[in-house]
Amino acid sequence: MRKYINDSFPHFLHGGDYNPEQWIANKEIWDEDMRLLGEANCNELTVGIFSWATIEPEEGKYDFSFLDEIIEKIHNAGGKIVLATPTGSRPRWMAEKYPEVLRVAENGQRNLYGTRHNHCYTSPVYREKAAAINRRLAERYGKHPAVVAWHISNEYSGRCYCPLCEEKFREYLRKKFDNDINKLNHAYWSTFWSHNYTSFDQIEFPSSRGETVIHGLNVDFRRFVSEMTIDFMSEEIKALREFSDLPATTNLLRPVYDLDHWKLAKVLDVISWDSYPEWHSPRHENEAYERGFYHDHYRTLKNRPFMLMESAPGLVNWMEFNKLKRPGMDRLAAIQAVAHGSDTVQYFQWRKGRGSSEKFHGAVVDHVGTSDTRVFKAVKATGETLKHIDEICGTMPEVKVALIYDIENRWALDDSQGFCRKNKKYFETVTTYYKAFWKRGITVDIVNAHADLSKYDLVVAPMLYMTDKDTVESFTKYVENGGTLYATYMLGMVDENDLCYLGGFPANGLKDVFGIWNEEIDTLYPQDSALVKCNCGKEFVAKDYCEIVHARGAKVLAEYASEFYAGSPALTVNEYGKGKAYYQTFRDGGDFWDTIAGSILAELDIHGPIKADLPELVTAHQRQDGDDFYLFVENYSGKPVENLSLEGEYIDMETGDKATSVSLGEFDVKIFKKI
Repeated sequence: MRKYINDSFPHFLHGGDYNPEQWIANKEIWDEDMRLLGEANCNELTVGIFSWATIEPEEGKYDFSFLDEIIEKIHNAGGKIVLATPTGSRPRWMAEKYPEVLRVAENGQRNLYGTRHNHCYTSPVYREKAAAINRRLAERYGKHPAVVAWHISNEYSGRCYCPLCEEKFREYLRKKFDNDINKLNHAYWSTFWSHNYTSFDQIEFPSSRGETVIHGLNVDFRRFVSEMTIDFMSEEIKALREFSDLPATTNLLRPVYDLDHWKLAKVLDVISWDSYPEWHSPRHENEAYERGFYHDHYRTLKNRPFMLMESAPGLVNWMEFNKLKRPGMDRLAAIQAVAHGSDTVQYFQWRKGRGSSEKFHGAVVDHVGTSDTRVFKAVKATGETLKHIDEICGTMPEVKVALIYDIENRWALDDSQGFCRKNKKYFETVTTYYKAFWKRGITVDIVNAHADLSKYDLVVAPMLYMTDKDTVESFTKYVENGGTLYATYMLGMVDENDLCYLGGFPANGLKDVFGIWNEEIDTLYPQDSALVKCNCGKEFVAKDYCEIVHARGAKVLAEYASEFYAGSPALTVNEYGKGKAYYQTFRDGGDFWDTIAGSILAELDIHGPIKADLPELVTAHQRQDGDDFYLFVENYSGKPVENLSLEGEYIDMETGDKATSVSLGEFDVKIFKKI
């Protein structure tokens, strides 16, 4: 069964952020934008994101005239609308009359008015004002035929250190620890340095001015920030729901470190995110597979098609080096999202503004104001492609592999004082494991440590330092029932409060599941390395981390070939119940894992839509609905690819031609339907 962003419009959305309030004095531009919308093969605009001061110029005095007018213009032009709540940036009058809505910085000083996201999520005044404007928007436009979804606020992020937030934090901890300060002291191991609490009222936010060494407090603070953000967003959605049942989303931002997207996803109907890769940079190759990783992550959050809410047409203006996309790259980047499960291609922004910090950010319509630009034509070409492949909308990929990327684990691991002190390289390691699947065209679900693993043939868990009781039980059950689990060094060292497990690592019963005991971990200097020799006869380089592990029933598949731990296990496999558990004891650059992944995937008969080895920086992905199968072949290499076998008969969905092979130009993508 297909799932759409909105069942009333079962088609791809193609458009982007539009700020018509910036052009109220030049309304002829509105009419020109409506004409250009169709010419660009776009069918959607997102409006209202930063319009609070225009809608409510004075407290309680609303003026919806510009929204009334522009919504009708978009509707009459045949466009759909994603309507935003304008709560990502409050009007100036609110900060002047109610300064408590402004955030307090870590140093205890309340911020001045300015920027975005400078508001306290726990402020009763801010919540009241946000709910009031949301209700009015929903009552006025919630059933308009052009409006297909709600866009809640904008790129939620940031912390507030005000007294109100701090008291909320204490309430959060009272609830977690059953109002028992002794439970908190035990969980936080606060006797260290005599930092015991005698009352919850003594608890302060961790900060550079005070407490920083209680790791349980640090991770709970991040959980609290995430919970308060989600609670505020839930209140926004609740106000809309009084008058509208349209699906709600918010544009998630990849670098936001304090938000647990898994928990946030539970209160959203659809996931959307903003993708801004550094194409053609020294990181170009990494960007190709890291973008795939994030697209898979956001699709997995709700196990349904997601929305690419923002992407840059042409370039951005806020990177250190703002490089234009080379010809073909705009379309390739857009269709990459679709290949991984997006049902929208949206841009920031539709029309470039004249002033302020984003006046040189890429847009569909440039300052010249015409369709006669390279970027406009690239967007138009993407829209033409989306029309040809419209029947793919609502489908999903078939997935047999899960990769665990857990944000709470990252918080705890980054905070730990040990190993490589400054950079544990958790994200880099996870995406290195992802790359082995991406290069083979194997679709992956990106899950957290509490996901249901039962539907996957293979689960990979790199550097899962924090594992609570539920995760240990989940891993045990998964392998017992026939799953294949591949884990690495640092597995199961601390519980959910960042307390070390006793009895040796990995945690509790995981030693039996993997058939090993990890006694020590050696952290290498950047210039150091160790050798690993595989049973296949090949040698590989270990770097950064080498664990000294004892096999306790596991079969040794690779050993260290240098250092004082030469001869000890570097890779093991243990048969447990009906399944297998692999354990890699060292970090490698990816070549060792790629070799091992190849043999495991062959054993499990997991492969991409094209089984043969793909050329470098060329990949292939699939979407399907049980009856029809669709193939995307993508070339990120900047070099032409000739006569790549499709290993079956297909129809080119843009030309209608039958095909058994494909040739790709530089930064090109082709989409096929299986015959």
